[in-house]
Amino acid sequence: MNLQLTKPIAFIDLETTGVNVSIDRIVEIAIVRIAIDGTKTVKRKLVNPQMPIPPGSSEVHGITDEMVKDAPSFKQIANEIKQFMDNCDLGGYNSNRFDIPMLIEEFLRAGIEFSTDERKLVDVQKVFHMMEQRTLSAAYKFYCNKILEGAHGAEVDATATWEVLEAQIERYPQIGNSVEQIVKFTGEDDIVDFARRFVKENGIEIFNFGKHKGKPVTQVLKEEPQYYDWMMKGDFPMNTKQKLTEMLNRALINKQ
Repeated sequence: MNLQLTKPIAFIDLETTGVNVSIDRIVEIAIVRIAIDGTKTVKRKLVNPQMPIPPGSSEVHGITDEMVKDAPSFKQIANEIKQFMDNCDLGGYNSNRFDIPMLIEEFLRAGIEFSTDERKLVDVQKVFHMMEQRTLSAAYKFYCNKILEGAHGAEVDATATWEVLEAQIERYPQIGNSVEQIVKFTGEDDIVDFARRFVKENGIEIFNFGKHKGKPVTQVLKEEPQYYDWMMKGDFPMNTKQKLTEMLNRALINKQ
């Protein structure tokens, strides 16, 4: 195995009702868990999103309302999914911008805490785009010299992502062969919230949007406390609101 692991890594792929993290839901989840010794374990679940699946989304992933009508809701499988990823770093394809934020939103809606604070997040798409600029199917052909049969099936895509990373490590020695080295290479090692409403500069969390873009979050909350209320009532992902609250609480503690 090319990837040198100090803890297991779980490669995640989701199929969903759409791409809006705030309102859409998971209809299929596949997790390929790679142990330190390279042993692969797969968990795949169809999920009842408790909302209609738009025809356009069904055309992409092939999952219909009929297929998930008797499937469990995410809330019913949330603990099982969380336990399967216990003590794992996380990987995926475009996962830092979609799969992981969507998964965290579903955990929050289910009332279950799922933190990424102690996990490294490896986005294979970021490596690929920095090096080659292609899609997952093209990446699979380019790196593995195989045709990706069954693309947009969650298990197929998650497994392909793992194989692509293995090939990337062999092809690009400069990215390193550990999760820590790859995350540092892609510049994804210091995420505040997955919607990127906040970013870090020199270790300080700042706003990345709107009238306060570039300003430290704690400074804005101190000078304009009503901005917190506006964001909490606004159409922001729950993960963004959670991180904003954490920053506010830290500021209040430090003030004491």
